[in-house]
Order: sequence, then structure tokens, then C-alpha cells
Amino acid sequence: MPKKGESQGSVYYEKRRKKWISQYYDIDIKTGKSIRKSKSFALEQEAKDYLDSIMYQKGNPLYIKNNGIPLNELMRANAQRKFDANLISENQFGRIIKTIELIETSALSHKKIDELTTDEIQNYFTKVKHYSNSYIKKIFEQYNQAFKYAMDNGYITRNPMNLVIKPKSDKKNKVVRALTIEEQKSFVDLLLENSNIYRNAYLIQMFMGLRIGEVLALSNYDINLKDNIIIIDKTLTTDKDGKVIMGDSAKTYAGNRELPIPKFLRPYIIEQMEIAENTPKKMLFLSPNGKYVDSRNVNRYLKKLLKDNFGITDISTHSLRHTYGTRCVEAGMSAVALQRLMGHNDVSTTLNTYASVFNKYKKDEIEKVNNYYLHNNLILDESSQLKPTKESNNLYFEDELKYNIQENINKLNEFMFSNSNKKIVLLTDIFNKSIAFVSKDKETDYIDNAIPFETWEEIKAFIKGIEICFKNTLENIQVEEIER
Repeated sequence: MPKKGESQGSVYYEKRRKKWISQYYDIDIKTGKSIRKSKSFALEQEAKDYLDSIMYQKGNPLYIKNNGIPLNELMRANAQRKFDANLISENQFGRIIKTIELIETSALSHKKIDELTTDEIQNYFTKVKHYSNSYIKKIFEQYNQAFKYAMDNGYITRNPMNLVIKPKSDKKNKVVRALTIEEQKSFVDLLLENSNIYRNAYLIQMFMGLRIGEVLALSNYDINLKDNIIIIDKTLTTDKDGKVIMGDSAKTYAGNRELPIPKFLRPYIIEQMEIAENTPKKMLFLSPNGKYVDSRNVNRYLKKLLKDNFGITDISTHSLRHTYGTRCVEAGMSAVALQRLMGHNDVSTTLNTYASVFNKYKKDEIEKVNNYYLHNNLILDESSQLKPTKESNNLYFEDELKYNIQENINKLNEFMFSNSNKKIVLLTDIFNKSIAFVSKDKETDYIDNAIPFETWEEIKAFIKGIEICFKNTLENIQVEEIER
């Protein structure tokens, strides 16, 4: 029997079974002896690709010397190696293969890895800028991993990826937005008035923040009505072939959590549990054919529902989870508490995801702290040994005055010029203070007229004058009087 690394393996057709056979040799771990292994395929090319993958994984020097290593095959071999070692799940393996298939549309991926140059690879990446940043990142990772694998195994002596720059996409990053309060009210009314098969799934997402895969993985065994909680410890996912399967854990380690059921949502969960009593494994949601629900179908149904009824086209099932998170922040929930409810591994993920919402309520949070200082007599009084200097007092006054002027300008723009092509802008730097009227109807805003002022008080009086002129329109605006 040949020793490991001495055989290139072979592919042949077996007439009796009408199958193509990929045959190779491996080492028996217990005995240390070489053993013959084989695997059958319907197509010859499938058998050849599998043999290539095996040879690259094992680093068969004879095979590599005689045949070279195409970049795409090394990528596939590396992915298979990680999957066999349980370093990636079936779902991750399937996503990686899809990325490699995208890479394989380029002739560059079929070149031998030791022949590729930095310039060739960089030129390839300059041509994929029409892909999204996430796709470019995935492609870049596969290139990096393939060449690192080749370096570690001695297939090449120089890594051309060291000098390759990852480009930025021509496309804007997709932002998952939440439903506004008004949109959410309308959508909930629609769901309650017109029942549909996914109604309760959408409600659970919107009012408990679950991922759609987590919702679709729920069974009656996950719901404790006595303690009023739902236990999240698994999610629906897909295998390497794209088939929907039940994952053996949540998406992340922090995804395992217990969530309290809102009182108003309890009747709808009980309703779904009653339906589940007659389903296999008491699953809350199953397809009509008794199989797991494909989340993509749930997403498509949601998009059609929102488009047909409200003309909304930029909301997905993930947006419903995001809607829950947004409402939590608006209600004053801390980032740490929200992190645990959402199942994020790290609080930084929560802060990054909801940064704009947290910033919106930052002023209110600061006011809470200031009121706390006041309530506990922690503020400085006249008897305090710490006295602000004249200079620092003036700086504070100027910043406060400018802030209030800007607040009033924002109100003017919102109520008086909201339907106009004009807006008022405060222009300030260390040398001047100006009020500018800016046109909004161009791709780039431009200044129609700028009026300079000597002091903040003059600007304050000017803005007050505009308010008075339009007092009938601006009766809801209350301009704060600023005491010097």
C-alpha cells in the first residue's frame, strides 16, 4: 500500500453502480498504516473536485508538484478543512461556498496560487467595488485565508496579499431602520384586523426583539406561562446546501436568554401555543407541508404586506427586531439592559446598533444627572471654595447662548420653512457670527444671503424678530428668554 503523500489518488467510473468514484489514501490513526478510501459521485467533475480538495487538505506534495494549486480549489479545501474540524457550522460553510462561487466568476481564481501577483489581485479588487462592503469583506477574507494557508503549508514563499488594499464599495452601506411609532401603530392595527399565518411571529419580534430564526424555532416547550417567560436557546438556520434545519444553539453565546412576556402579548402567544398542540414537536410555526418555516418566505410575506398596505419598501423582519430595540431606548432603557434582552455578545454591539437613538435622548439623560446633583445638594454654591473665573464664566455663557439660539433656529426651520426650499443656518467661527439663508433644492446647498453680527445678543434679537413676524404660523414655538 502506498504511504501518505505518495499517491495522487484517482477518479474512475464504476459501471455496476453507475457512479464516479474518487479514490485516495489516508493514514489510520490507530495503526499508522495507509488505508484506501473512496467516495462516489453522480458526475465526473464532482469526483475530481472532491479529490482536489482532499489532496490540498492533506498537502500531498507529489500531487501539488505535478498539478499546481488553483486559487479557488485551495479556498474550497480550506473551507472543507474547517468544516471537518467543527470550526464552522453547516450554515457558515454554505455561506463561504457561496462567496467562493462568486469569486469563481473571475478567471483570476482559476490561476495557480504560486503564479498570482499583487498587481493582479489588486486589479481584481478595483473591479469589484460595485459589490457591497460586506461582500467585498467576505471576498477579501477568502483571499487572505487562502494565501495564509498556502504560506503555512509551504506552497508559496511570498504572500502577495500583504500589499493588497481592500477597496471601499461604491454603494452606501445598508441601514436597517426601525418602524416609526406611527408606522408601527398602523401595522399592528392591520395585523389585528386581518389575521395571517405569520401575525403572531411579527408581534413577537416587534414586542420582544427576537431574531426571526429564534421565533421560528420556538415550541411550546420553550414557553413557561407560569413564570411568564420565553426561553431562547436555539434558532433555525440552514445547512451547507441551503436546507432549513434546527440549530443546536442560539446564534451567539449571549443569545441564550430568558425573556419576560409582555402582558398584552400573552393572549397571542397562548393562541399560537394552542395551534402548536397539533403540530410535530409542538412547534409554534410550521409550513403547511409540516417542515420548518423558511425565514426568507416570512420576510417576503412581510415586505408584500407593508408595500401593498402602506407603500413601505425598506422594512424587513430584522427591522421588526430593530423596532423593539429602538422603542426600548426611547423608553429610557440602559444599553446594558438592552444588550441582554437583544442577545448581543457585547454592549458595544448594542451601542453601535442604536447609536443614533441613544444620541437623540442624550440630552434627556444628562438632565437626569443634573437633577440628581440638585436633589442631593451636590452642586456648587456661593460658599464653595471653587470659584469659576471671569473668563470661564464668559465661555460658559457664550456656549449656552449659542446653544439656545441654535435650538430656536431648528424650530424655525421645522415649523416655518419645512415646506420651503429655504432654511436658516448659523455660521460661526472664531472671527465671525452670521445668519445665512440657504437654498435646499439643489444637490449641494448654497448660501443665498449671509448677514454678519457683532454679538450673540444681536443674533438672538434677529431670530426673535423673525418669530414675531411669523407668530401666527409659529404660535407653538416658544423662544426661551436668555438671561445674561
